[in-house]
Amino acid sequence: MKTDKNIVELLGEKADFYLEHVCEKITKDELQVPSKNSLEKVFGSSNRNPQVLRSLSQLYNNGNLGGTGYLSILPVDQGIEHSAAFSFYKNPDYFDPENIIKLALEAGCNGVASTFGVLGLNARKYAHKIPFIVKINHNELLTYPNKYDQTLFGKVKDAWNMGAVAIGATIYFGSKESNRQIKEISEAFEEAHSLGMATILWCYTRNKAFKTEKEDYHAAADITGQANHLGVTIQADIIKQKLPINNFGFKNIDFGKYNAEMYETLTTEHPIDLCRLQVANCYMGKIGLINSGGGSKGKSDLVDAITTAVINKRAGGSGLIMGRKAFQKPFSKGVKVLQSVQEVYLDDKISIA
Repeated sequence: MKTDKNIVELLGEKADFYLEHVCEKITKDELQVPSKNSLEKVFGSSNRNPQVLRSLSQLYNNGNLGGTGYLSILPVDQGIEHSAAFSFYKNPDYFDPENIIKLALEAGCNGVASTFGVLGLNARKYAHKIPFIVKINHNELLTYPNKYDQTLFGKVKDAWNMGAVAIGATIYFGSKESNRQIKEISEAFEEAHSLGMATILWCYTRNKAFKTEKEDYHAAADITGQANHLGVTIQADIIKQKLPINNFGFKNIDFGKYNAEMYETLTTEHPIDLCRLQVANCYMGKIGLINSGGGSKGKSDLVDAITTAVINKRAGGSGLIMGRKAFQKPFSKGVKVLQSVQEVYLDDKISIA
């Protein structure tokens, strides 16, 4: 049997490069691969209480990917993170927060992640129709000059009151504010778990030193992998991370702990191997890794989204959390992009590398 023709056509001359690759450094046999039984296998003996398991089950068993072990989440908090006018000028319909939820519903997403304001305004109408993930902290850009810090925008209990199944948060690992953020979000995750909600951590890196004259290492496999490892340490149930674009961040910036043998043993330059290192840092896939879809580039969005999904799935990841490639388009086209990504995870012929 062959992979869906449309996926092969979209990947074009890179199809074999992505679909035939075999990971030989960290092999698939070492991973907890996403499946319909993932929650029981991973959390059945954990300290997560039954209410948390129920919340995770609601998320994993909703939408077109329900029951597969994979996730397709629509995240829209760019109105704060990137400014509303800049985020929504391509499609002003999304100034109305109800349209964000409608997009996630129509596309068959597992859940929708957004702000207290967006989800709170529509909670009574939609909280029982699609799992809510409330993003509790943000980097706002109205302070002048711009600063880059994640600030709490509300309380965990408020997210629980509106019927959310999970909270989401960002930590800028590597920033001078990261220690405070780790403490804040660790405490927020503990409270969320006590209330029966799941936790999702945006494990982003942020430091001027991570961008050198030659290359930007904010999405390096080794640095983002370590961010993931810190994220699972504070008991995130799901990790969100940017797809790795390079490696050797520790080595070329010259900080942290590294040696040549570490790189040679764990990974290669292949994008799937780089993502596999991110998965390995999520306790060998026991904590699901969802990669972000990235910004919208226009005509290439569909190909880029499919490519990211193939890399994530074949690396052992648990899905995509994609926003701008969907909501910065007309409604029907946004639905198509999200569902095309879902088709990658529904195609059982696209296997773990």
